[in-house]
Amino acid sequence: MRRSRRVQQTQTALVAGGAGFLGSHLCEALLHDGYRVICVDNFLTGRMENVSSLIGQARFRLIEQDVCVPLELGETVDRVFNLACAASPPRYQADPVHTTRTCVIGTLNLLELAASNGARFLQASTSEVYGDPEQHPQREDYVGHVNCTGPRACYDEGKRTAETLCFDYLRAEMADIRIARIFNTYGPRMDPADGRIVSNLVMQAIEKRPLTIFGDGRQTRSFCYVSDMIGGLRRLMDVNPNPRQPVNLGNPGEFSILELARLVRELTGTKSPVKFLPLPQDDPRRRRPDIGRARALLGWSPKVPLRQGLLQTIAFFSSLDDLTMEPIAPVNRTEAGKVRNLQL
Repeated sequence: MRRSRRVQQTQTALVAGGAGFLGSHLCEALLHDGYRVICVDNFLTGRMENVSSLIGQARFRLIEQDVCVPLELGETVDRVFNLACAASPPRYQADPVHTTRTCVIGTLNLLELAASNGARFLQASTSEVYGDPEQHPQREDYVGHVNCTGPRACYDEGKRTAETLCFDYLRAEMADIRIARIFNTYGPRMDPADGRIVSNLVMQAIEKRPLTIFGDGRQTRSFCYVSDMIGGLRRLMDVNPNPRQPVNLGNPGEFSILELARLVRELTGTKSPVKFLPLPQDDPRRRRPDIGRARALLGWSPKVPLRQGLLQTIAFFSSLDDLTMEPIAPVNRTEAGKVRNLQL
């Protein structure tokens, strides 16, 4: 008899960054499959609206805490998903020191938690570990082209160091870790003010403002819809045996930023002009994942085409009551360090 994916005996999964864009979708998927879920978030970039429908459910617990502070749960966990860190360049550059601390100290704290619980651990790494790549498309054996002193280094090098820690724990047999290198992901629950290209262009189109493009718009990205990404993360966490190597997760379809802007204009019906701005330092020129490893090890590949995913994303942003793209403020480190149980 084929075994159901639903958890046979209730297991507990901790999702760090669980009130964020990806984290909240992951919490929902885990609850749907029968897990007890502990969502940990400091709400610097996570949003309470993302998890408000989950609060009050018997198998859901919400803790407001920065992962840079060791967690004292009072219960055991079976799975740890580390999605804790701002992922958009304006967000993670707002306080680069805190970003590095989250990637390094936060990951170390969660690895210790996984090790002490005998829990399986999944690290949400990023395509940013490849920097401005000189290999195209990017394979997992490419060591990258990262400026370790540039303004993006807090995130790029922070995630690279997090991967180092994870593999040190794996080699020492202290924890069963898996590494997902996530490429540009989009969809409902993106923060309209987070500064990433999809949310920027969609919001500007809805508000009938000029669509801002950095550089000449010929730089490329590969956009993966959120439901596809959650499926990939789940498969990587569940696969046996441990792959013992990083796995790219992303959509290999490659689009220039100009192509993306034209599609957003078409789908929203806006007449907004395109406004070109200077390209930020170290902004990657091309980005596209080689997902051969994900196909071979996980049997995974994305299904949602960009047009369909953008329609869902546009509908989400159009439904929001408070459509704002306010400037991003620096992180308040006092707020970042607080600990508060919101759901026991």
